[in-house]
Amino acid sequence: MEVLCVLLVLAALFQSQLTALLDVPALRTGSTVFVAVCVQAMPFLVLGVLVSGLIAAFVPPDALRRVLPANAGAAVPVAGAAGLALPGCECASVPVARRLMQQGVAPAAALAFLLAAPAINPIVLVSTAVAFPGEPRMVLARFLGSLLTACAMGWLWARLGRTEWLAERALRRIEARQGGSRWVVFAESARHDLVEAGGFLVLGGLTSAVFNVLVPTEWLESLGGQLVLGVLVMAVLAVVLALCSEADAFVVASMPGLPLIPKLVFLVVGPAVDLKLIALQSGAFGRGFAARFAPVTFVVAIACAVAVGAVLLGGS
Repeated sequence: MEVLCVLLVLAALFQSQLTALLDVPALRTGSTVFVAVCVQAMPFLVLGVLVSGLIAAFVPPDALRRVLPANAGAAVPVAGAAGLALPGCECASVPVARRLMQQGVAPAAALAFLLAAPAINPIVLVSTAVAFPGEPRMVLARFLGSLLTACAMGWLWARLGRTEWLAERALRRIEARQGGSRWVVFAESARHDLVEAGGFLVLGGLTSAVFNVLVPTEWLESLGGQLVLGVLVMAVLAVVLALCSEADAFVVASMPGLPLIPKLVFLVVGPAVDLKLIALQSGAFGRGFAARFAPVTFVVAIACAVAVGAVLLGGS
């Protein structure tokens, strides 16, 4: 805060010099893109963290467990679809999934919920529709690609996963805490998620600005004729940027010249596997789990996004 105050004072004192220094076309274009991305995405980001905070404070931890079928295979799609009713960002879905395991939910179902909740909830779908106003198919494609990824990973774990891959702390049963103000829990959860996700939104806005200014449009358009390369580039970019799912659609929509299928890959891969998620999963479930789960999720998410995109988006 002290550094911010100093910078604001310096900016006010040297306003005319800064204006002359920054008054170049490239910086004007970049600042316009940055502000546009942040302004468009911020309402959805705030709404998302508020809903996530309300769920953390007022929805009983075992609410999802009570509605899941006993059979792990049948519980996977139910847990995935529950992401529609229990929205949250990627950061919030990791502790929720661990809590479900600690309450006796099959790991396959808990992992399906972990992948689906930040990707198919109504806030994310509405933000995607706003970011792609002329492409309503993009919303359906993102929903199906993300849900298919969550279910596929859940079923893969049910068939091939081993309990010993999970850290003991992820399965240790815990007692529910009693007492305490729910509004305090709501405020703390919302504040934490907003600060965490807001930082990644700023990073995404800066990345979009850099893309629009420094990366030639012809280079991005060339990816349209090389689908495999475009898909791989956007998948890796989604992992590295680690954007919040409530804001990533605005970032990728602002990248010119890319066809829709690589953009869809970005939107499906990002909420499923990125650098911050790998770190969170390592802490919650153990490094051995993350080392196996993240690479497989990356491949499955790309495959599901490409398959759904080929059917719904065609050559767009």
